[in-house]
Amino acid sequence: MKTHQIAQWSTRRPWTAVALWLAFVAACLAVGALVPARTVTAAETAVGEAGRAAVMLRDAGLGAAATESILITGPSLEAARAAAADAAWRLGGLDEVAQVGVAVTADTNDAVVLPVVLSGDPETADLRLAPLQAAVAAVAADFPDLRVEQTGSVSLRAGLAAQSTEDLDVAALVSLPMTLIILLVVFGALVAAGVPVLLGLSAVAAAFGLSALVSQLIPSTGTTSAMVLLMGMAVGVDYSLFYVKRYRESLSQGHIPAVRIAVETSGHSVLISGIAVIIAMLGLFLVGDVTFSSLAACSALVVAVAMLGSLTVLPALLTALGRWMRPSSRISREPRLWPALLRPALRRPVWTLVGSVLAMTLLAVPALGMTPRNPDVDDLPRGIPAVAALHRLIAAFPDARSSHVVVVSLPAGSSASASTEVAARLRTLGDGTPRVSSDGRVHELVISSDVDSESAQARQEVLDLRRRLPEVLRGLDASWAVGGDAALSVDYADNLARALPWVVTFIVLATSAVIVVAFRSLVLALVTAVSNLISVGAAFGVITLVFQTVGGGHIVTFVPLFAFAVLSGLSMDYHVFVLTRVRELVSDGVPTREAVARGITGSAGTVTSAAVIMVSVFSVFVLGHGIEFTQLGVGLSTAVLIDALIIRAFVLPSLLTLLGRWTWWPARPQPSPPPAPSLVTAVS
Repeated sequence: MKTHQIAQWSTRRPWTAVALWLAFVAACLAVGALVPARTVTAAETAVGEAGRAAVMLRDAGLGAAATESILITGPSLEAARAAAADAAWRLGGLDEVAQVGVAVTADTNDAVVLPVVLSGDPETADLRLAPLQAAVAAVAADFPDLRVEQTGSVSLRAGLAAQSTEDLDVAALVSLPMTLIILLVVFGALVAAGVPVLLGLSAVAAAFGLSALVSQLIPSTGTTSAMVLLMGMAVGVDYSLFYVKRYRESLSQGHIPAVRIAVETSGHSVLISGIAVIIAMLGLFLVGDVTFSSLAACSALVVAVAMLGSLTVLPALLTALGRWMRPSSRISREPRLWPALLRPALRRPVWTLVGSVLAMTLLAVPALGMTPRNPDVDDLPRGIPAVAALHRLIAAFPDARSSHVVVVSLPAGSSASASTEVAARLRTLGDGTPRVSSDGRVHELVISSDVDSESAQARQEVLDLRRRLPEVLRGLDASWAVGGDAALSVDYADNLARALPWVVTFIVLATSAVIVVAFRSLVLALVTAVSNLISVGAAFGVITLVFQTVGGGHIVTFVPLFAFAVLSGLSMDYHVFVLTRVRELVSDGVPTREAVARGITGSAGTVTSAAVIMVSVFSVFVLGHGIEFTQLGVGLSTAVLIDALIIRAFVLPSLLTLLGRWTWWPARPQPSPPPAPSLVTAVS
């Protein structure tokens, strides 16, 4: 079905289409309010052998209870111990607390820590955190000369979630007016500027509601909402921008023909690019990690909603409100900058291509030294009280580093002697007494380590344990796994390394296939793949240079792969839009070189405007407190700028000019068919 056939009903009944779209968005929000989103559990986030260890413990009822630490520091050790006793008394009387441990004094005698074990399901412990925080605050009020604070897995999770929500609110408050201002400058009319923002917002709102349903199959993570906002505003505004710009450019042919032209051209581009984005995001399912799967599913969802809106309600809005979207003479002037930028690519395509590709390659060189790794304590925002307390806890008790968890499971019906034998053999691996499940089948041994869980030494310890364990348990009918923080890090990195070539190959081939289907050209598919890889490589080089080479840090493990999927999809927006304009001209008999010049120049304003909006949306996330979103913001913004400027002004026109008629091999574009009948009758 053609895009004008999809839009035909909406344009004949514009206000009915708008009402139905609003009803759809409201229904999605209602679903989100009625269906509670399911969040990912710790066992679900683990992969590999560490993931199996977590599942074995969970199924055996040996999952670790939620724990918190009450840290008390100050000049008086006696006062700190008194405060610890007061805290133990207050916390011991709470239903939310299962056990209060023994207070431990730091070697420096200036800190005391009180361990607390929470009752109930550890995955929902943050919902029961308020009484503990109130008790700790009361102790702090009674001992004003001391610093009394709380940290632990539960308070850290709650603090990070609150910070993420705050960052999301700030992103929305900053990005919306910024986007509207940019569109006002581009269009010079409030209605024309408001339509893209409204479509982007409605797509995000609908996707937020529907994501609650998706979470029942693929649990949501702490970053899901931010990615829905980021992707929804980026593609929703871009799709509308393509429509409105093409409509305004065609107004010389009349209002109704302009709507038809916008639907048949920009609508077709939106359909192709939207499918490409969705396919690229779905490639992340090959990672086999719930975090990637959640981000991929929700990103694909919001793109699908934005695409649906652009093919239905957007043509209706153009039909009904088009008279308020007419361009001013200032806006409709012929561009001057882009013809000058394109001149080198059109006159000296070989030198322009070589020079631009060489520059992008040099920019990508730092990425060869990229060292991805999981975020650690130093990457957490210290503005969160629980994070600041954790840093002070580590400083006061430096020996509390990490631990390895060895889990051994016997088959059902095993004898008591087999369980005793497992426990005896596990003791040869390290100090401590193994925990045993109620049925005696599952054993857990925790082995303390004095190295950081993200260090190379910790990785080697995990590998040594996994190598020794089969020998230690030789002759026993049992299954085993090594887990813990270090093992989680090892397995996560190994899983990404395994998945990387498969995901990259899938995304490149899938997006190339979309180009082949859309343009009937194998050459254009190859050009698309090369262009994407060049821009992504340069963006990775910038990320590495900023955060690792100069910043002295590291790249968060999931950022490169996720950024590659996002960029491979989003770059299709500009790519398809530009190629569609060039193909239209070639179909009308214009030589390829002239078609490239006119097509890119004619679409330059739209592409530049869309790029500025995307960069503004992505840049907002640089202001967030999470290092992963800061890196994503920098990487995505850089890649969009490179893609919209360097690739579109130098690389793509050089390639198309050199290829000439071979650009469209094996099927040269045919002359455009006669105009289809008008989509609508005139709207009074």
